[in-house]
Amino acid sequence: MSDANPALQARRLLRRGRYGGLATAIDRDDGWPYASMTAFAPDQDASPLFLFSTLADHTRNLADDDRASFLVSEVAGRRNPQTGPRLTLQGRVRRTKDDRAARRYLACHPDAERYAGFGDFGFFRMKVEKAHFVGGFARANWIPARRLMTPGPVAKALAEAERPVLEHMNDDHADAIDLCAQVLLGRKGEGWRMIGVDADGTDLRLGGRVARLAFAEPVTDRAGVRRALVALVEDAQNRA
Repeated sequence: MSDANPALQARRLLRRGRYGGLATAIDRDDGWPYASMTAFAPDQDASPLFLFSTLADHTRNLADDDRASFLVSEVAGRRNPQTGPRLTLQGRVRRTKDDRAARRYLACHPDAERYAGFGDFGFFRMKVEKAHFVGGFARANWIPARRLMTPGPVAKALAEAERPVLEHMNDDHADAIDLCAQVLLGRKGEGWRMIGVDADGTDLRLGGRVARLAFAEPVTDRAGVRRALVALVEDAQNRA
């Protein structure tokens, strides 16, 4: 990946993420910052989606002040974590009733289906305003949301195309999905399913394991998704 496009690097990091650190302000304690580890799933435009209980401290904090920061990183296992990429988002986190957002979150976190329907749980979405991306030691950039996020018209077009693409790939090209997971991502097992597709790539799942398969370049419509998937399968076949 080229270092010349920190916004694309940052968005790809966000797309790969599944857990991060959420920082909110405790209004009842003079606004002291409060950090918690939370699961999330990137929406079509890469906005983080959450499932929160109303009993959680961070949910109560957001009810008083919806401003938050969210940290996603890939530093675990590195000898020097400062050499690893990390992304801090700043924005507002508000509840969403969008069924599509719920489906996207639960596709990445299927265990959450056990309690997602409880009355004290709800789905939330962060509207990102700006981000700070550190691509490694001494490589930092502030990025406005308009450069970081997938543009709205593209996200809308791919949201409409997502379900038919997933059905087609899972029903007609299951072997190709397994091949991509095994050869391109080094993942073991058979029966991988495609659970999401967006402008930057596709998400795969086998049981409780989730894997991210990135496109070579961002796409803008269903035809672009098809070309990108064909290129990935051909690459996997050539390497196998």
